[in-house]
Amino acid sequence: MTKHIFITGGVVSSLGKGLTSASIGLLLESRGLKVAIQKFDPYINVDPGTMSPFQHGEVYVTEDGAETDLDLGHYERFTNAVLTKDSNFTTGKIYSSVIAKERAGKYLGKTVQVIPHITNEIKEAVRRPVSKHIDVAIAEIGGTVGDIESLPFLEAIRQVGLELGCSNVMFIHLTLIPYLRASQEMKTKPSQHSVSKLREIGIQPDVLICRTEKPLTNDIRSKLSLFCNIRPEAVIEEKDIDYSIYEVPLIFVNQKLDELIIKQLELKCKGHDLKEWRRMLNTVKNAKKSVNIAVVGKYLELQDAYKSIYEALTHGGIANKVKVNIHRVNSEDIEKSGAERLLKGMNGILVPGGFGQRGIEGKIKAIKYARENKVPFFGICLGMQCATIEFARNVLGLKGAHSSEFDPTTKHPVIDLMESQRKVMAKEAMGGTMRLGVYPCKLQTDSLAAKAYGTTAIKERHRHRYEFNNKYRKQFEDKGMVLAGNCSSTDESLVEVIELKGPRNNRDSHAMPAWRGAAASHPWFIGVQFHPEFKSKPIRPHPLFAGFIKAATGKRI
Repeated sequence: MTKHIFITGGVVSSLGKGLTSASIGLLLESRGLKVAIQKFDPYINVDPGTMSPFQHGEVYVTEDGAETDLDLGHYERFTNAVLTKDSNFTTGKIYSSVIAKERAGKYLGKTVQVIPHITNEIKEAVRRPVSKHIDVAIAEIGGTVGDIESLPFLEAIRQVGLELGCSNVMFIHLTLIPYLRASQEMKTKPSQHSVSKLREIGIQPDVLICRTEKPLTNDIRSKLSLFCNIRPEAVIEEKDIDYSIYEVPLIFVNQKLDELIIKQLELKCKGHDLKEWRRMLNTVKNAKKSVNIAVVGKYLELQDAYKSIYEALTHGGIANKVKVNIHRVNSEDIEKSGAERLLKGMNGILVPGGFGQRGIEGKIKAIKYARENKVPFFGICLGMQCATIEFARNVLGLKGAHSSEFDPTTKHPVIDLMESQRKVMAKEAMGGTMRLGVYPCKLQTDSLAAKAYGTTAIKERHRHRYEFNNKYRKQFEDKGMVLAGNCSSTDESLVEVIELKGPRNNRDSHAMPAWRGAAASHPWFIGVQFHPEFKSKPIRPHPLFAGFIKAATGKRI
């Protein structure tokens, strides 16, 4: 029988429920158990696909093309759980399903209510991962206890606990223990109130995980145990970490959280094996060299807007045993102050994805600086498209070249709307209608990308509407741009990877390139239409990020 763990939060949001869920999943997997992980979000949007990065952070894309909450990125980076469209449910998704059933007459004329119809739909979603192959299903409930929009989800998991019993269901509550510097005191009252509110709903937490700036004293633990009705050993400290988020699982192991879970859920499993994870952490902590990477974006005010990018860069550092110092550079600042002033001294430049006209010219200037100054460059999605525009303007001499997304009247739309998207845009259907999910790509055998991957057949995740305009293919190739990867499914002409030839292709690295009059060679210049950051893990860094950081260290690829 599949066991269930529900993780709730109290006091404030952004305490790290996603990291906590992912870490618990890792610990259970390290004991040989199979886990599934879900995120339940109380907002009414059907998914975060149309939400602003400033409000929500990045949109994480699964293999099957679901646009989901960024916490699913933590789940995949920490565990081997297979995430799909059934791994993220929102209030909007739940209500849409219930309303569709009501319109189809599925409720046989009954009055449709929050209880039991909405809660039953949530319970049905909770049961989606249940199978003979899954030992433990972990569900993170978004928001905080006390939020009115979270109540149906909390009521639903209360019912699951009642129906399945305490040996099959476990409730873990994450809360904050604030430290008041003026009085130099740690306060438990907010956590007491949070647990009290949860108990009013009918849920008694089995474990209390406390986010804290200072270590918990025995007195604090005893107080929390007494007033929250939780055993002292089940009060777990999650102190702010010094080095890396990947320390969290070991913090839990040291307090025997995994043993508490195994005991209550009566799981039969082996002892944990975290050797590979510990080796990875030692690499992070003991890196003696560092590289400076500029991420040139336009959503830099919010840490989570490029969450997977930052993590994948860290993974690239792990692969090369170097520390990656990430410098956030606003593309609008480059428009005002110039690229050299803001990018001088960087060992590598990455331009990530995004939408809209704002800051585009700054990204293009950053790419021009990287190309002309031989700074390793990595462009992702919009970053690849901006690299195409820059090359068209400054190497091909196509004045005013642009993307039709930003300039519909341009004479040279080197980036243009995909044919499959024209009907979609005509209907103004924005949510869930982009080219989403995993697609195969075939790489040129002698390309830098193929060398990084170690193969010519790859599969990567996508989220875009615009593509390289094949009308300009020959002009680009004649001037030294390598169209190194093409989609190998429905349309083999869709360009997925662009790169500049480098010294690696010449017998003598100081020799002139074979294509006279073309763009000069470059040590590492790659743009990809897909999102490789979504498939990078700390113990399995993505090959393109590993290659990019290797180039940034000055090593030949």
